[in-house]
Amino acid sequence: MNANLETRRADLPGVRSRPAGFVSDVTAHTGDLPGKSGHTDPQQPFLELRSIAKSFGPVEAIKDVSLKLRRGRVHTLLGENGAGKSTLMKILAGVYAPTRGELLLQGRPVVFHRPADAQAAGISIIYQELSLATNLSVAENIYAGHEPRRYGIVDFRALTKQTQQLMDELGIHIDPGAPVSRLSMAQRQLVEIAKALSHDAELVIMDEPTSSLSDREAEILFEIVMKLKARGKAVVYISHRMDEIMRISDDISVMRDGRYISTSDKNDTTIGTLINLMVGREMSDVYPGRAQPYLRPARPLLEVNALNLAGKFLDISFALHAGEILGFFGLIGAGRSDVMNALFGVGRPEGEILMNGKRVKLRSPQDAIAAGIAFVTEDRKHQGLVLMHSIAQNVTMASFELKGSRFGILSNSFERNETRHAIERMNIRASGADQAVGDLSGGNQQKVVLSKWLALKPKVLILDEPTRGVDVGAKFEIYRVMRELAAAGTAIILVSSELPEALAMSDRLAVMREKRIVKQFDAAGLSPQAVMSYATGAMQS
Repeated sequence: MNANLETRRADLPGVRSRPAGFVSDVTAHTGDLPGKSGHTDPQQPFLELRSIAKSFGPVEAIKDVSLKLRRGRVHTLLGENGAGKSTLMKILAGVYAPTRGELLLQGRPVVFHRPADAQAAGISIIYQELSLATNLSVAENIYAGHEPRRYGIVDFRALTKQTQQLMDELGIHIDPGAPVSRLSMAQRQLVEIAKALSHDAELVIMDEPTSSLSDREAEILFEIVMKLKARGKAVVYISHRMDEIMRISDDISVMRDGRYISTSDKNDTTIGTLINLMVGREMSDVYPGRAQPYLRPARPLLEVNALNLAGKFLDISFALHAGEILGFFGLIGAGRSDVMNALFGVGRPEGEILMNGKRVKLRSPQDAIAAGIAFVTEDRKHQGLVLMHSIAQNVTMASFELKGSRFGILSNSFERNETRHAIERMNIRASGADQAVGDLSGGNQQKVVLSKWLALKPKVLILDEPTRGVDVGAKFEIYRVMRELAAAGTAIILVSSELPEALAMSDRLAVMREKRIVKQFDAAGLSPQAVMSYATGAMQS
C-alpha cells in the first residue's frame, strides 16, 4: 500500500494516526492514489462525481448527478426530502456503490467497496440519524474502532485524555465519561460531530448537523466548519435551514427528484431562487399568514397554573385560547419538552391544569387524549411512529380507543377514508396507503405523525419541533395545515428552536430559560434580539 494513503496526524488535537501497515482495497480498481498530503493542483477538485446514478431494484434514487467538491470551500446540497441527497452522500461514504458513473479522487478514478475505504481516502460523514451506542460512554463512542491501545487492550486513561483534547478544540463541553444514554438529543448530535472529526478527514460530510441543536450549539458547529475550511478541508453541508445555508456556504447545489439541477456561488443567488429550484414551483411565502385576523376569545381553552416537576421545570403558568398558536422558545435544556410531556400525561407534576375552566388530572397519555390533547413529539422515529407498519396503520394508531369497537377492531372504511384524507391533505408522497412508514423520507414521516393526531380532531395540539429535519416544501405544507387548524378553532402549542419559525407562526411567544417561563410576548412586531435577550439571560424578566 502506498504510504501516501496513510493518514497524517489530524489537525485537531487528540486524533490518533492510523497504525502503520493499515490496509484498504480503496485502490483495488485503479491502483495507488495521490496522497492527501502530496502536491496537488489547487484548481483540481478533491473529489469529483461524474454522472452518478443509484438504483434500488426498479427505483432509480439518483439520476446522473455530477459535482465538484473543492478544498477550503463549504459545498451545500439542497433539496426536498426524497430528493436523493442522503443516498448520494452514502455513495461518497462507501455505504452504497453507484449503479453507474464514477468518482475521481484528486483527478484519478476510485472505487469505495466499504466505508473503511472512504475513511482511508480521507472522507468522514456525520449522519442525520445518530449512530451512537447509548450503553457506551462519550469517549468510547467517539473513538469506537480506533481507540488508543496499550499491550493490545484499550488504554482508557489515554482514551479519556484524547477525547477531552478533541472536545476542547471543538468547543464542546461534555464529560467524556458520561454515558450517551444520559445525554440530550442536542448533546448526542455534538458527540456525533466529534466522532466524525476524530478521523483525519480531508472531506467532511455533514447531513443535517443542526437538526437537533439550539442556536447556541449551532454556533459551535459553525465555528468548527470555519476551522475546517481555514485548514483547507472540503466540507459538504446538507441543511433545510436557509439562513444558515446563506451564512456558511461557498457553493450551493440543488437536487430535485434524484436529479442534479444546478450549482451556484452563494453570492450569485437568493433564498427565493433556491426554493423555486428545489420545489419546482413558486412559493410566495415560506411562512403563510392567517387568512383572517385572529380574534382571541375572552375565555382560555387551556390554563396552566404553577406547574412544577422536580428537576424538570418550575412554576409554569400560561393560558391558551381556541384558535391560537402559542410558541415556546428557549435554548436546549430550558425545559420546554418536559413541560409538553407533562401536559400529555407523562410525569406527575404539582399544580393545576384546566380545560374550559374545569380542572383535569392528566396522569397518562390516555387521560390527555380523552381531554382532547394531542402531542407530536420531537422524536418521530422512536416515539411517534412504528416504522415497520404501513401508513394506514400509523395514521389510525391513536384512534383505536375512540374509534374502535369494544373488541378493539377498527373498521376498514374508517381506516381507508382517514388514510386517503391524510395523504391528500398533507400531500404525503408514497406508493400507497400500505407502504411501510420506514421507507418514507423524513418529511413524509412527519406528515404521517401529524395525520395520526389530526384523526382525533383534538382541541389542543402540541407540536414539539414539528419541522426538524424537514425540507422547505414539507415545512410549508405543515405550516399551511397549522393555519387551517387554527382557523377552525384548534389551539396549538408550537415548540421550536428555529426563532424565525417561532416568530412567524406564533400569535404569542413564551420564552423559557433554566426550567422557567421568563417572558411572554405578543409575537406581532417582536424582534429576534428581544427574544434571545431573555432566552440567554442577557435580559432579566
